[in-house]
Amino acid sequence: MEFVGPICEALKCLGDPACTYIEHHTKLEDRMNDLLAKQRQLNAMKSDVELRKKAELRWGRLLKEEVKKWLLDVQTVNGKIQNIDERMQNVSCCSRGRLGKQVSQAVEEVKEIIEQGRFTGALVIDDPSIVGVPCQLEHLEGETAVIADIWKHLMSDGIGMVGVWGMGGIGKTTIMKHIHNKLLEITKSEPLFEKIIWVTVSQDFNISRLQQDIADAMNIEDLPKSEQKRTAVLRNKLRQIRHVLILDDVWEGFVLEKVGIPEPISSNRSKLVLTSRLKEFCKSIGCHEIVEVPLLSDEESMNLFLVHTGRGVLDVPPLKEILGDIVRECDRLPLAIKVIASSMKGINDVVEWRNALRELRSHITSVKGTDKEIYGRLKFSFDRLKDSNIQNCFLYCSLYPEDYRIPRVELIEYWIDEGFLEMGSRQQLHDRGHTILNRLINNCLLEKAGDDVKMHDVMRDMALYIKQPHFIVKAGTGLEELPSKPEWKKDVERASFMMNKVSEIPLSLSPNCGNLSTLLLKKNRSLKRISESFFQHMYSLNILDLSYTGIKQLPNSVSNLETLNALVLRGCCNLRYMPSLEKLKALRKLDLRGTGCLCHSKASKAVGLTIKSWRNKSTQLITVPSFFCGGSIFDVVYTTS
Repeated sequence: MEFVGPICEALKCLGDPACTYIEHHTKLEDRMNDLLAKQRQLNAMKSDVELRKKAELRWGRLLKEEVKKWLLDVQTVNGKIQNIDERMQNVSCCSRGRLGKQVSQAVEEVKEIIEQGRFTGALVIDDPSIVGVPCQLEHLEGETAVIADIWKHLMSDGIGMVGVWGMGGIGKTTIMKHIHNKLLEITKSEPLFEKIIWVTVSQDFNISRLQQDIADAMNIEDLPKSEQKRTAVLRNKLRQIRHVLILDDVWEGFVLEKVGIPEPISSNRSKLVLTSRLKEFCKSIGCHEIVEVPLLSDEESMNLFLVHTGRGVLDVPPLKEILGDIVRECDRLPLAIKVIASSMKGINDVVEWRNALRELRSHITSVKGTDKEIYGRLKFSFDRLKDSNIQNCFLYCSLYPEDYRIPRVELIEYWIDEGFLEMGSRQQLHDRGHTILNRLINNCLLEKAGDDVKMHDVMRDMALYIKQPHFIVKAGTGLEELPSKPEWKKDVERASFMMNKVSEIPLSLSPNCGNLSTLLLKKNRSLKRISESFFQHMYSLNILDLSYTGIKQLPNSVSNLETLNALVLRGCCNLRYMPSLEKLKALRKLDLRGTGCLCHSKASKAVGLTIKSWRNKSTQLITVPSFFCGGSIFDVVYTTS
């Protein structure tokens, strides 16, 4: 190789093509390393796109053609790179230049595909042939008279607004899901309505969020920021189509006109149905007919209980009397029956049933008030989980917004960071996480929602009731600033303000929360600045999630969070500065995917020091390559024993 330099000088006289050939020859290894680094970045991006695709793709939605093409391009270029890599193993001196040229071309091709893959909007579109997406149905016991009553009103030309009310957990949502799917089915053969729209309103109501949810359900993009203009857009869109709008779980009255919902009348033949725990709200909104959902009969209660335990318990004669007593303690409430029955499934020992009956009665008599008595019945099933780690996994779900579809993998990652899943390889921890989720679903403590999970609003209320005052949760409520200092009690262990509109954390806010271990601020996309004083008294902070916020720099006080186990900054594309993380000896996970910080020397140095401190430990360093830092390439960095 020592002759290559002089030869290159001699060949300059032959012109640019010869010099380019020699350059390809001499720099083959360097360019191959560049290609492999770019390939790793591309495949990390592909993984993120696949996760987004999985989250967004539902029945009635189609993957965009540009996304399909991009995924195919990634597959094709990966094949090319594999072929080049195989040829590199046995490349001859004569063919180095030709292969070097192909490597350079492949690098440019990968760069172009990376740029094409920066999808800013949704990856899917709605199938225009679908008037609505069917709901996932649960078993419905009884309630045939209620369904018939609601259906009669919906088919009547003289009735435009129907209210459905009943206590929490009585089955209002389940009933309306059956109605919703029945409307979709009948519309296939007889086009009564052009669109069936389902929107969950929930306890933390605000007009702006309700408007956005309706717009999303109707595929209206770029709703104006002005509330008045948003109202006008929704009103005009809804007037253009014959529709059924179902507003589930309304907690307070509001004026339809302010939201942009035109009052359904006989001339437009559209319908509005709302469900609520309070009859007064149905009246205040102006419902023409109000249908009450009653408690189940004794026979229906027993049938529903046996659906969830299995009828095999009837084959054990001593159980029959105790079975009847336990069903009566469920007080004919469908949710309580379903949850308690699921916790007894597979148990045929009469001693265990007698003990369960005693425990259930003690749970109920220990609290007073309608809601708390319901929580008492539900807490019985929570307590029967026995394992405190599994109980903590369940309670953790309440940190998410009400009625939110929680991605399984994301939830399991939190459980791992919290130490709920104990020790093991990454695969073993994820397997255990999925096993726990399946158990919680089988016990009806969580609901399956496609590939995700959901927490029934009454179950969430119960979880927060159990954890008061140790949880402070204001997730997805439209919050524009964090609670003032007096609301941050010393007892608080976990705080969740995810998915809000907080734009700044001011100097005046320095909560005295020495026991706070988890702080979730993810998806406050407006959040640009965090004051130095904010973390000053958070001595026990274990998990800090600032992912998908607009922060440009981390405050220097983060350097002193010596108990921090996980620092998640994924998707903080404006992040340019990080203080030294060298003192964070407990740090096990640093997620910097999609950040803009590592092209800046101070941020790179902070990460480099952290990596250096990790390397001094007897742990395995796991990386997903994507960017250059301190002589090495890193993206997600975390350690595991």
